[in-house]
Amino acid sequence: MSELASGRVAHAAQAAFRVLVVDDDPDMAGFLALLLAQQGMHADIAADGHVALEMIAAAPPDLVLLDVQMPGPSGFDICRRLKSEDSTALLPVVLITALEDHESRVRGIEAGADDFLSKPVQREELLARVKTLRRLHETRKELEGRRLAAEVQAKEAIRKAFSRYLSPRLAERVLRESPDGEAVFRNLSERTAVVALFADLRGFTHLSEAVPVSNIVPMLNEFFTELTAAVHDNEGTVFSMAGDSLLVGFNVPVQQPDATARAVRTARAMIERFAPVAARWRAEHGLATGIGIGIESGEVVVGNVGAPSFMSYTIIGDPVNVAARLMQTAAANEILIGPRAALSLHAMLGGATAVERRAVALKGKAEPLEVVALRVAA
Repeated sequence: MSELASGRVAHAAQAAFRVLVVDDDPDMAGFLALLLAQQGMHADIAADGHVALEMIAAAPPDLVLLDVQMPGPSGFDICRRLKSEDSTALLPVVLITALEDHESRVRGIEAGADDFLSKPVQREELLARVKTLRRLHETRKELEGRRLAAEVQAKEAIRKAFSRYLSPRLAERVLRESPDGEAVFRNLSERTAVVALFADLRGFTHLSEAVPVSNIVPMLNEFFTELTAAVHDNEGTVFSMAGDSLLVGFNVPVQQPDATARAVRTARAMIERFAPVAARWRAEHGLATGIGIGIESGEVVVGNVGAPSFMSYTIIGDPVNVAARLMQTAAANEILIGPRAALSLHAMLGGATAVERRAVALKGKAEPLEVVALRVAA
């Protein structure tokens, strides 16, 4: 019985089900622990309530056998505390008492006890109650495991849906801020301020005519890989890839006070990241390519648009149209920034090889727009 004296009895097989016996009487505690060990359970012993709480906090057991009358906190006190804390509220507690009066039983029920044992404890009664609570505990664990698995599966499905639009880092942020992450994409008529960026591959029509058809898709994939990496680095949202064009939004679905700066950084990074690819394509196929980019800010409608069989999360509004037409107007490796986005550009133009302001006539606009043009070395 040396293990009992040291406060621990363990079955040789070291069974998974762990019971904490809390009793200031070492003989009673040892007796209970031995009975449990003989049934293949693992039994720890605590001599008082303070030690029991420390042991539970360090390694929560599967069941607590708790003597009512002890020095310091009583069994009622310990039980009440365990049931009041989220981390231990479902921990089964059996009160062991020599008190047989009705009032003591009521106090135990009010404290949250799951069952009672009367002293002197009978072996058959102890094992019957422990086995019943063990089955209940295992059922709870299984149900909780299923619930957690379903929750993880649901979040993973949302995360995969988000990955169509967002960088992994931004997707995690959305999930943290909105446990029901799908709600972020559910509103079909939301208006919000957005910075829209359109990027397009220059010279691709000639390139597609000059290279084998089997090379076209891999080359487009290489192009979009570099561009989306730049978007993810700056936590933009990819709204669409069509042909050789990419639509990106900032300040959506989460607010970004520096959205214009992010858009400009993204545009520059796109050109810089694609430059080595463009150089290799030129060496291999003899054709020059580059990226034309348009940026504009303003209020847009954000939501799911399409038919019942296919929906797409997108942004609609004048800033998107302006960004698209600026993209079409931009030369290779040029960024054209619309007048509204240009208002917040003052501190972010360093590093461009050339910066100029010029008037640009766009389809659908009665008057030319005053835009900022940035040429980026590539």
